[in-house]
Amino acid sequence: MPGGSAKILVVNVTGFHNKDTDRMNSNKQMRVVAAAMLLMGVGLCAQVPQKDVLLNGASQGRVFDGIGAVSAGASSRLLIDYPEPERSQILDYLFKPNYGASLQHLKVEIGADVNSTDGSEPSSMRSRNDQDYTRGYEWWLMQEARKRNPEIILDTLAWGAPGWVGGGDFYSDDMANYVADFIEGAKKTYGLDIAYTGIWNEKHFSSAEYVKTLRRILDAHHLDTKIVCCDEYPSRNADQWTILSAMEKDAALKDAVAVVSVHYPRVDGKLTTPANAVTFGKPLWSSEDQPASSASFIHSRDWQVGGRELAQLYNENYLKGHFTKTEIWSPITSYYDILAAPNSGLMYANTPWSGHYDVQGAIWATAHTTQFAQPGWKYLDSACGELPEKGDYVALRSASGNDWSVVLETIGAAHSQGVHFTVQGGLSTATVHVWETNSHLTFEHVADVSVHDGKFSYTFDPDSLYSLTTTTGQGKGTAEPPPARPFPLPYQDDFDGTLPDHTPRFLADQDGAFEVRTCQGRPGNCLEQVITELPIPWGPLPDPWTLAGDEAWTDYKIDVDVRVTREGSAMVIGRIDSADVFRDHQARLPSGYTFRVHGDGTWELLSTGYGEVTRTLAHGQTAPVAGEWRHLQLAFAGRKITAALDEKTLATVEDINHTHGMFGIGSGWSRTQFDKLAVTGNR
Repeated sequence: MPGGSAKILVVNVTGFHNKDTDRMNSNKQMRVVAAAMLLMGVGLCAQVPQKDVLLNGASQGRVFDGIGAVSAGASSRLLIDYPEPERSQILDYLFKPNYGASLQHLKVEIGADVNSTDGSEPSSMRSRNDQDYTRGYEWWLMQEARKRNPEIILDTLAWGAPGWVGGGDFYSDDMANYVADFIEGAKKTYGLDIAYTGIWNEKHFSSAEYVKTLRRILDAHHLDTKIVCCDEYPSRNADQWTILSAMEKDAALKDAVAVVSVHYPRVDGKLTTPANAVTFGKPLWSSEDQPASSASFIHSRDWQVGGRELAQLYNENYLKGHFTKTEIWSPITSYYDILAAPNSGLMYANTPWSGHYDVQGAIWATAHTTQFAQPGWKYLDSACGELPEKGDYVALRSASGNDWSVVLETIGAAHSQGVHFTVQGGLSTATVHVWETNSHLTFEHVADVSVHDGKFSYTFDPDSLYSLTTTTGQGKGTAEPPPARPFPLPYQDDFDGTLPDHTPRFLADQDGAFEVRTCQGRPGNCLEQVITELPIPWGPLPDPWTLAGDEAWTDYKIDVDVRVTREGSAMVIGRIDSADVFRDHQARLPSGYTFRVHGDGTWELLSTGYGEVTRTLAHGQTAPVAGEWRHLQLAFAGRKITAALDEKTLATVEDINHTHGMFGIGSGWSRTQFDKLAVTGNR
């Protein structure tokens, strides 16, 4: 090795716990021999690509701000419905330090009762004088995250806004006060300090005045929450970095913005950070990100699926994008598979009735950074770079003390690669602990390497992810879930068992808000759609409806009692085979069959599908139904579809456009009530 004499590497290969101990210990011993021969300059040296890396504590680099995830778009909806102990196990895998993903940052949506991808999240202020900090599940999720990791950094961002805000103008004092009220509510009600907040999710920057207004109003509320701007999505028609040029011209705007943030900062697979962003002097965050295809996460513990891509993304975001924080949407796939952008989560848990969950490879790809470096650590730029074949590495040192870690990936490499490390500049020369993940190993502590005269070497397997560290305490969770089970059939709910003002188990609102209220005109509790003023939308704006069930269901019957207003309507929806709002931005209903009755007695049976014209299969007129409790039924048997009102058949038709799918109930933007909901097999 240049600049030093050859030395035999001392590596402890005992005490590791693997399913195939003999094979793993054999592999470790081979790496010991390979590393020793590399140091001696003989044997395998000619066959293994080599790299020299200088770990210098005096190296310059940006401050690491952490790895996090974004709970938004109703992506966490079903998690709160999980039973114990599975729910706590899931939360541990996400947030507990040295157990799983050990997330260091959690961003949550400021709900607005409007669809934000996979449903609508409840608003804490449905009028100017309304303040309710118990609605929804983001408050609960923040508490659970903070309970497990007291140091976790909390963040917020709005997707839409209630209709009363600014008379329909998002960029208003009303909206800034709405954000401030959410942050104050988190502090006063739950003791949660929210460190950051954004502007408007994935909307092109267009209002410097609003950003400054938000800063002024946060200050007026005595909140030191910092502003992240502007969370823009890449577009060929608009620059997601526009905020940079705006800040160059506006000193007050520059003072208001603490962090420059973008979403999915890749175009055609390449990072797009402009030179002026790198030199601007503000931290840069990839504040919503994901591997190239969310489908890569699907239902798999397999490293080959989601973990490999994520391992590359975390390192490259700093190496090539200069991002000091990466946030993944989403922490967990806790929404139904037929909704938009399925399988986005680090984990998979959307069958709360079974308690089943899946600890995917993405959890361990994340752990390789979060369990080895903490926010406030500093990148060592002289020890960040690319490997000779394929792969790269980043190095970081602790904020206080002399500990350090290296995260190194060899994804796509076909051969082993050797690296000579030199440690200097006050960094620790204590034993180096090596952890590895690949198709054979899952977050395993594979070696302890001694440092001699500030030098050591290691040979890295191809297609693997490593963490090398002088720290200790890392760990791998052991909880195992029960097996998956299908959605229960028959299903029924009279809503008397749900707390008032809350959402029943398993129902996922897609727009508006369906909450338990006192029944009008009968005793007990009912489910009511409570939003009557159209919110300020973020994206597509379907009619209010909520869904549950099993996408494999074919022949079944939906029964529900309804009470509609004169201007309102009630819907029963079945065989829902897709509810991806982005497949057709104009669609107000999901892909399936809808039986809808209006307050004036008109009714229709529809077939709807994304990319196809809505077809009316049957329609008619009955006596007005407003203000009275009526019974709706929609039944499927093969090709036959039957719609009935008060046990009287209104239509029987045959159609084959939708052969299977989930069920839902819905309304217009009116206070329709539902009771005695039941789904049974139709045999």
